[in-house]
Amino acid sequence: MDKVRIGIIGCGGIANGKHMPALSKLDCCEMVAFCDLIEERAQKAAKQYGTPDAKVYTDYKQLLEDKTIDVVHVLTPNRAHSFITVDALAAGKHVMCEKPMAINSAEAQKMLDAAKKYGKKLTIGYQNRQRPDSLYMKKEAMDGTFGDIYYARAIAIRRRAVPTWGVFLNEYEQGGGPLIDIGTHALDLTLWVMNNYKPKYCVGTTYHKLNNDKDQANAWGAWDPEKFTVEDSAFGFVVMENGATVNLEASWALNTLDVREAVTQVSGTLAGGDMVGGVRINGVRNGRQYVLTPDLHAGGAAFFDGAGDEAPEVREARTWMNAVINDKDPVVLPEQAFCVTRILEGIYESAKSGDIYRF
Repeated sequence: MDKVRIGIIGCGGIANGKHMPALSKLDCCEMVAFCDLIEERAQKAAKQYGTPDAKVYTDYKQLLEDKTIDVVHVLTPNRAHSFITVDALAAGKHVMCEKPMAINSAEAQKMLDAAKKYGKKLTIGYQNRQRPDSLYMKKEAMDGTFGDIYYARAIAIRRRAVPTWGVFLNEYEQGGGPLIDIGTHALDLTLWVMNNYKPKYCVGTTYHKLNNDKDQANAWGAWDPEKFTVEDSAFGFVVMENGATVNLEASWALNTLDVREAVTQVSGTLAGGDMVGGVRINGVRNGRQYVLTPDLHAGGAAFFDGAGDEAPEVREARTWMNAVINDKDPVVLPEQAFCVTRILEGIYESAKSGDIYRF
């Protein structure tokens, strides 16, 4: 193909903040169609990022009828991810769906099944894998630096940063709060570095402790307690089939100073690693404890077809386009994203039942 022709479904915050600016930096693709329930948003996106003849829709099914479109980006609220993705795959399009894959594993399974049935590529928007620190940690894991990773932390902790726009606070539309919003990034990173996608059971807790606070000091302005129907923090303890354990911590509002988002920490039989101030590798060598802190600003190998010092979202877009053009597997496999969704669902279900959730 000369250029990959892309249709954008959902022209809201994540489309404008990540996907469309990133795609616009690539010469190998063009955005030719835009769909949003609010027509003005689609029109604005088409004018800013589209080809001169880009089409605008309010019904995504009409966009999918365009047989010249190769790829669709599904950038809607979480509840719509599954059925739009399934319809797009059935229409013969490759699909990039924004994270999380779906609001539950049943919906995610439909997406997996459709990708296999129609022979199209499906990936999920976990751009944090494309950060320099993430790529370095993954390469160390692939090289065997850590040995057998048997303990990990997946961390997505905000002190007071509750998103007050869009439908983030709406449990029906989103399926949850910080656990499914930012905890999903930390969990994806952790499982990817561990290369472990076989959960056995989990225990989870979710909290609605601060959502009714009137003295909020929120980074993005005051939230409406009446609309804050999702958890403000959530925590999970996951045991994998091989005995490895993962602690998952996620919050939008938590009284803590240990604030880190979308990072992982791993401990193995040979060494450990974390993402404090970049990357730190710790271990024992020649009878001495050591800490290795690589300079991530000095360049290095562009793993997984990444390019130089590109922003993570641009590298994500580029590797995705490479997968489509060269008929390769995407960096984020749908089976991996499905496992993330299963674990998130398990933590939510455990929190509701007060019991262990077995996979």
